[in-house]
Amino acid sequence: MELISIAEQAKNAKTASDILANSSIEQRNSALFAIAEMLENNMDSILEENKKDLDRAQNSPMLDRLMLDEARILAIADAARKITTLPDILGTVDRMWQRPNGLKIGQQRVPLGLVGIIYEARPNVTIDAAVLCIKSGNACLLRGGSDALHSNLELVRLMKLALQKVGLPDQAVEIIADPSRESAMKMMKLNQYLDVLIPRGGSGLIKSVVENSTVPVIETGSGNCHTYIDEFADLEMGLNILLNAKTQRPSVCNACESLVVHAKVAADFLPMLEKKSGHLELRGDERTRKLISCLPATEKDFYTEYNDMILSIKIVDSLDEAISHINEHSTKHSETIVTKDYNNSQKFLQRINSAAVYVNASTRFTDGFEFGFGAEIGISTQKLHARGPMGLSALTTTKYIIYGNGQIRES
Repeated sequence: MELISIAEQAKNAKTASDILANSSIEQRNSALFAIAEMLENNMDSILEENKKDLDRAQNSPMLDRLMLDEARILAIADAARKITTLPDILGTVDRMWQRPNGLKIGQQRVPLGLVGIIYEARPNVTIDAAVLCIKSGNACLLRGGSDALHSNLELVRLMKLALQKVGLPDQAVEIIADPSRESAMKMMKLNQYLDVLIPRGGSGLIKSVVENSTVPVIETGSGNCHTYIDEFADLEMGLNILLNAKTQRPSVCNACESLVVHAKVAADFLPMLEKKSGHLELRGDERTRKLISCLPATEKDFYTEYNDMILSIKIVDSLDEAISHINEHSTKHSETIVTKDYNNSQKFLQRINSAAVYVNASTRFTDGFEFGFGAEIGISTQKLHARGPMGLSALTTTKYIIYGNGQIRES
């Protein structure tokens, strides 16, 4: 891959974004089919580059995020194909109205333009982000972490070939080959070219981007997610939900990190958890430690996204206390209540201030694919301009289109 400056890459991608915004849906869908085919036909080269990354990896909890195998590549390719079945939202008019002077005013969906994504050790994000951008008429400038550098470079090389194959500019997908902090800082200052910057990763990365970027940022989810076992919970259901949310894939952002349990059921529920905990390290408050054997939880634990087989536990005396504790300590990502009481479920839904709030289901469902979006560009934990899993619509904005027949403003 030719080495050019980051600013030059951004400039080229910005030019490509105009072409992509005005391309047909048939052409954009063809690009996604070509990308899927390219991935399937080049598994050997992808796995070879991924092995280089795996060999360098030191942090074992992150190996699951980093690893690609044949099944995962096929799944990524299949997801790209499925996005072609989603409707084209570009050019759609959300609403239109007529003013007394006869002007007809509408809001039409248009691409954001050039989307920058800074992310860490998940090479699947490289494909997910690019195909969603292409489908929605956006170009993208990617900057992955050093852990997945070889994998990411190979995936982008293949996507560029696919774009060329269908007659779209290969600069519509660009990747910064330098994974240093300096390159990230340069990217954060590219407001001349970038329309939005989306960080995907741990709290340190997200904080750095939010504090240093001159480009508008969509803050995405570090996930200190909670499961609350209400006094009216089905405890067996609660245990299944909790173990799924915590242990299925502990390194992802929608994994549960903290258990909150009502005091009236704690003496029954916590021994059930202890019996089934296996390799899960439990860290509990003082009341918890009187009921089960576990390590002490500090106040810092209740703010921590572990990305590991560790769970903090807090016993509360009321639903109000549970809600207060969760709103104080969560990262506003995903929280769930397990309860048979309708009024408690509605109170939890209303008062928890997070992007996704569940009743009797695992937080692991906070995901673009699971929500029916095909894939996601990230999970926003802020309120502007998108919140929760961001699919195609979150990669668009609107412009006003106005039809007249000679109107002029008199005053």
